Amino acid sequence: MDDHLADVRRYDPTADAEAIERIVKHLGVALRNPQSLHIKALDAKHAARLREKWCGRKLGCTDRERADLAIEMADLAMGADNERKRVTFYYLVAKQLGRLDAL
Repeated sequence: MDDHLADVRRYDPTADAEAIERIVKHLGVALRNPQSLHIKALDAKHAARLREKWCGRKLGCTDRERADLAIEMADLAMGADNERKRVTFYYLVAKQLGRLDAL
């Protein structure tokens, strides 16, 4: 958990530790797979899946344009990072949507 918190705080120094913990619990077993820990490239298919499952189902954002913008902003924020951690990316999307409370 400390590793995830430290990584998120690289992008948001005041990151909510409880929100990060809830993301870690949500991702669960997927985080045990080294390939699932990171988001390597955000292609259209992956962005659509994030919009539908993370933004829509989990965060309750049904506005496609708003969800796409949040995903794009997180992608831009982490763009220089070659190994973008999934927990950090999801946190940044939720924060951009103002939906940390939905976690």
